[in-house]
Amino acid sequence: MDYSELEADVLRLIVGATEGGVRAFGEETVTRLVRPELLSGAAEDELTEEARSALTTACANVLTISAAELHDRLATIYDGILVDDDLDPGLLTAISALAHWKRYLEQNRRGELYELAIRSIEDIDHEVSADLDDFLATPQMAAEYERIRRLLDPGAGQERGAQRR
Repeated sequence: MDYSELEADVLRLIVGATEGGVRAFGEETVTRLVRPELLSGAAEDELTEEARSALTTACANVLTISAAELHDRLATIYDGILVDDDLDPGLLTAISALAHWKRYLEQNRRGELYELAIRSIEDIDHEVSADLDDFLATPQMAAEYERIRRLLDPGAGQERGAQRR
């Protein structure tokens, strides 16, 4: 499966998923994208202390924080970015995930969850450098794709299993 096919399939899964499925997917994915180890590579001089504190709090409480609170934390984070470019990739991933999650909470738009899925795939790609022509060739990328499918289309795994018998 090439990258454009992967993107199209993820979009199809998000559009076709139940409300419960997209919510569970969003919660699991945003939690994965704001995990503490992603932030460990960030240099001290990339964020002000206030921004770092806002980011840590937002990440730790991502599933319980309101959209309004998240909006305020993100404003503090954006105001406290000290570099013009070349922000640590883990930091960028976490901030982006929080922004997409906030917009999902505010507007219930599935497109924001699609963006979370793409950030999650990019996070894996950053670790393993997937081949654009065979994006699922690495075990890590294949596992992430299966995680996405499992959450958004729980019956898909059962159907594939029944076809193999």
